[in-house]
Amino acid sequence: MIRRIGYWLESRFCAPAYSGLVLGGIAICFFAAAVNTMAGWLYAISGVSFALLGYAAILPPKYLRGLLLKRRAIQPITAGDDLTVELEIFNQTKKPISLLQIEDKLPFVLDKPPLQPIETISPQTSYNWVYYQPTERRGIYRWQNVELATAAPLGLFWSRRSSQLSAIAIVYPNVLPLKSCPLVDDMGKEDSTRGQPRGNPLQTAIEGLTRSLRPYRIGDPLRLIHWRTSARYGDLRVRELEMLTSGQEIIIALDNGEWEENNFEQAVIAAASMYFYAQKQQMQVQLWTASTGLINRKRDVLEALAAIHPQDEEIKPQPTDKPLIFLTQNPSTFSSLPYGSRWMLWQNISDSQPQFIINRDYPGIIVDSEQSLQPQLQKPLT
Repeated sequence: MIRRIGYWLESRFCAPAYSGLVLGGIAICFFAAAVNTMAGWLYAISGVSFALLGYAAILPPKYLRGLLLKRRAIQPITAGDDLTVELEIFNQTKKPISLLQIEDKLPFVLDKPPLQPIETISPQTSYNWVYYQPTERRGIYRWQNVELATAAPLGLFWSRRSSQLSAIAIVYPNVLPLKSCPLVDDMGKEDSTRGQPRGNPLQTAIEGLTRSLRPYRIGDPLRLIHWRTSARYGDLRVRELEMLTSGQEIIIALDNGEWEENNFEQAVIAAASMYFYAQKQQMQVQLWTASTGLINRKRDVLEALAAIHPQDEEIKPQPTDKPLIFLTQNPSTFSSLPYGSRWMLWQNISDSQPQFIINRDYPGIIVDSEQSLQPQLQKPLT
């Protein structure tokens, strides 16, 4: 209770420090002694003490009024890296301001609010405070309060001012470096064996059968130029090649049902890792989540995976006409998967032997959450 009263006084005007309380008590004692003895020198000491306390109470709020705070944008990082947070304090007055303390009120899930003492800020100049905040988990973190405090110049009273400086820190999930991923590599295998290609037109590849010729575009490899046709038309023509596997459209979908926390975090990492692996293999890949629907831009995917939570209230329709790589903890969802889909199943710890029937039309991977995720993503399908 006393701490709350002191904080309230600091935020609105000022609150006495321990030394201020001691000096105030001494001043009151001298004043009481002066009243009893009618000694003039005791009145003088108590009067000087009270004047010193009044002077020390007025200056700290005045110091803080001359400061302007700004926050620089925080660049996104990957979980495990350090956030770079930068604040600028500008002294608008014509006098130096000394003995400050700045505190950035971080959300409790990150860490305790960091404190930084500032010795002096010269007139009409800025002080840049840069600190590095470690992160452990993905997420989108928001906070806004920054507090400046000072007890200058005598240290008898503290004054504090809070500024609203909105901050958004995006921490992306980790991406595992996959050398292979059967879940992604085998997509479209059913169609290729049946001779029924489906999905969008095949992407341009660097090897395979010639599909067509098109005009040269900047950045095309010179080895793909068809010189005989180029000579006939008078401009450069490039061969478009196709490979059946590279044309398969891949949709990575995260189940919106109930999850155990650790399993869901692994599923998010798996989704990010497979997305970047498919992009590296020049495949058409998209991500589906209940809150965003289908997205394919790299930045949108990373931000969606940073912000995602199980059982989102807003639910976008799940694709039903294209094969999925479905990440779930509930095996009963397999029955509704489109033809040619794949799955990753995290076993619920409470179920020692989950009961489900493995359909050969829907091969996948059973993930052991106690084991490393990377080798499990690279093992053959069940």
